[in-house]
Formats: sequence, structure tokens, C-alpha cells
Amino acid sequence: MIVSSSIGSAVISPRFILVNPMRLVNNARGGWFLVDSIACPAVYFYKGKEDAVSPLRRKMNPDSEILHMIVAFLAGVFMAIAPLCVSSQERSFLLSKEEARLFLLEAKVIQSERIGKGLTNPWRLTLSADGLTHDASFQDVDVRTQEAGFAGGGRELNFADSFHFNIAAYELASLLGVDDMVPITVEREWEGKKGSLSWWVDDIKMDEEERVKRAISPPDSHSWNNQMHRIRVFSQLIYDTDRNVQNILITGDWKLWIIDFTRAFRTIRELPEEEDLLKCERGLYDRLQKIGKDAVSRAVGGHLTRWEVEALMARRDLIVKRFQKLIRENGELKVLY
Repeated sequence: MIVSSSIGSAVISPRFILVNPMRLVNNARGGWFLVDSIACPAVYFYKGKEDAVSPLRRKMNPDSEILHMIVAFLAGVFMAIAPLCVSSQERSFLLSKEEARLFLLEAKVIQSERIGKGLTNPWRLTLSADGLTHDASFQDVDVRTQEAGFAGGGRELNFADSFHFNIAAYELASLLGVDDMVPITVEREWEGKKGSLSWWVDDIKMDEEERVKRAISPPDSHSWNNQMHRIRVFSQLIYDTDRNVQNILITGDWKLWIIDFTRAFRTIRELPEEEDLLKCERGLYDRLQKIGKDAVSRAVGGHLTRWEVEALMARRDLIVKRFQKLIRENGELKVLY
């Protein structure tokens, strides 16, 4: 809760909601802080004139140990009652990526149910730790065969359907700076089975299948198209054979997330749909040009084989060549954004 108020002529403006008491102590030097609202304390910084502040302000040096002790005490009080005034979902937004990763690795599973969507029949697990409760998707499929047949009559050599690809996709997205469209994913064991555990995306409005069926247009077509271009580039890079409309999620603010990569990372050294690559985010294009095989291998760890990494790098080369050709033909401003 953030509240603005005033005392006399002294303006009190929100500085930050207290999350880490040590961070507060470090930032306390050189300023005067006030805890406001007993129900849900927040920390404020005085910016007004000295005569508008209480006598305690004039008598106490901001660097004094007593002031730091007071601030640390108030920080402890806030941390103790914070769970009472912030919902579990709201608190999840405050987590850093590393904190969310540790939560996925260490939190206790308190509930589980089958999702009912997807070919791999994944689980929706509810995790809880330190007053925070959040859901995650668990997939333990790990199938590799020399040849596989499908209901439609098609066949695939060197078929793989593995939870390892979910983890590799997130690590690769992090390396390329597009992990804001791929949920945080870790490897974890649950009920004696190893699998991938992915952060459950909050505030899902619909998936792409539902949007198309209901003929709903995005409110900002420019932003939508840019997000779709990123998804196309990433999906072709990892050769995702199961990138369908149910695996593209749309949040309430029309942000796109892609999930379920268990049938990606084929050893094919070609692009599945090169003609779909029309534009690319400038930062992603730059990083694609710079990444090397060693960096990719370190990022994905043991989740990809050597042949899968080599095929990925071959597709990277083709993607870069594709955009270089488009830039020569149409100009950089029409290709990169």
C-alpha cells in the first residue's frame, strides 16, 4: 500500500515499500524515514524543511547508531506482519528471478492436479514456503526413440519428447535476453520422478486459441506484432515442432508468454519456416550474432546433447543470414525494431 500525505509544510513522498530490512538500513543514511499506517507499514522519506519535522529529527543525526537501530527495529516489525497485508499473488510479483528460482527448487508441494491440456499430461502443483503460495507446472516426460509414428500418419526419426527441453529453452532465452516471455524453469524431483518445474504465469486472460476463436483483436497491434516476431525467431531457433496456439498465453495486459518446449531442439540443421522471419528485435539480433557454441553449451548444461547444440548453432547461422539478406533488400529500419 502506498499513501501520500503531508505534515505541515513537509511533503512526505513514497520512497519504497520495505522488503529487505538490510536494504533499508543501507539507504537510511542521509535521510529521515517514517513508518506510516499501522495496518500495512510503508517507509517514507521527508523532503520538507527541518522546522516542519518533529523535534526528534533535529536532535538526531541521520548517521547515528540509535537511528539505525530504530529503523532496523521498525523493519523487523514490518517483515513480521507483511504477510498479513500483502496477498500471496502480490508478493510473488516482488520476487527477483533468483528468488523465484529458489522458490521452485525448495518450496513444499501442498497440492497437485492434472492440467488436462497438452500431449504430455502435465501437473499443476501448488507450492508454499515462508508464507508465499504459488503454482507451477511439472512435466516428467522423457522419451527418445529412433523413430516415432503419429496419428496423422507422419513419422519422425530421432524423436525426442523431453522435460529437459523446457529447462534448456528457459536457459537459452535468458542467454538471449528474451526470458521475459518464457517462464522460469528448473529441474526438480517430485514423488520420485525428475522433471521440469515452471513458474505458473499469473493473470492469464486467455490463450491464442481462444483469442482466435472469439475473434478478439489486441488493443495495441504494434506491440502485439513485435512480440509475435520475437516468438517466431525463438521458435525457429529451437526448432519447436509443437508451437501451437494453446501454448501461447496472453495476460491481462496483453503480454505474451510461450510454454511447453518438450518437442523442441530437433537435430535438423534447417529452419522449419524461414519465410515467417520478417522482423527481429534489435537486441535479440545483436545477441544472436554474438553468442558462441561454448556459451550455449554452458547455459543449457546437460539438458541438450552435443548434436542438439550443434544443430541449434546451425539454425542460428541461418537466422542471422536471413535477416542480413532482408536488411540488404529492405533497409535496417524496416527489419529491426
